[in-house]
Amino acid sequence: MPVKLARVRSSQTARPRRSRTRVAAASLSVCAALVLTACGGSESDNLAQQASEGGNKGYVAGDGSVSEYAPGERGEPVEFEAKMFDGSTVSAEDLRGETTVLNFWYAGCAPCRAEAPDLVSLAKDYEGDATFMGVNLRDQQATSEAFERTFEIPYPSASDLNGEVLLALSDYVPPQAVPTTLVLDSEGRVAARVLGKADHSTLNALIKDTVAETV
Repeated sequence: MPVKLARVRSSQTARPRRSRTRVAAASLSVCAALVLTACGGSESDNLAQQASEGGNKGYVAGDGSVSEYAPGERGEPVEFEAKMFDGSTVSAEDLRGETTVLNFWYAGCAPCRAEAPDLVSLAKDYEGDATFMGVNLRDQQATSEAFERTFEIPYPSASDLNGEVLLALSDYVPPQAVPTTLVLDSEGRVAARVLGKADHSTLNALIKDTVAETV
C-alpha cells in the first residue's frame, strides 16, 4: 500500500505573489561519487570548488541560493519512483494534485540537522495544503529513524542509496549538494529550489506562493 505522507492545512492566509528575481535553472548532470563536474555557470563552479576543498566532510554545503520559477517558465513534471523505508513505494505521480516539498538529506550532514527544526515547523504549518517528503541519500533505516525520532520529523523519507531519485532529478539536485530542497507545484513541476540549508522564512514564502496557485 502507498505510504500516507504528511499533509498539512495552513492557518495562514495566502498573500499575493511577491516580485522576486527569477533564477534560470542550471543544467546539471550526475557526476562521480565525490566529484562535481562544473557545468558552466557560477553556481556549478561554486559547488565544484567546495567539493575540492571539502576534505572528508562528505557533502557540499550549498550557499542557500534560491531559484524560483514562474509557472510559464517551469519544465515538465518530474518523474521518479522512490522506495520508502517502510517498504512501500511512492512515485512522482502519487504526489501530484497539491504542493510537495522534497528535502534531500542524510543524518551525518550538519546543515541537514540545522534545518530540521524549520522543516518540522513548516510541515505542521502546511498540514493539508502541502505534502512533505524526505529523500535520504546515505543512511540505513536505523540511522534514518534515529534522526527522525531526535527531531520529531512528522513526514516519511525514501531510501535513495542506489541514487535513482537523485538521478531522476539531477537537473535540479546537484550530486553531493546536501541538503537541497525542492518545491513542486500541483502538476509536479519544480516551482522552487533551495540549494543548501533552507532558511525558514524563505522556504515558507516559496511554499506559500506555490500553495496559493491552487487556492
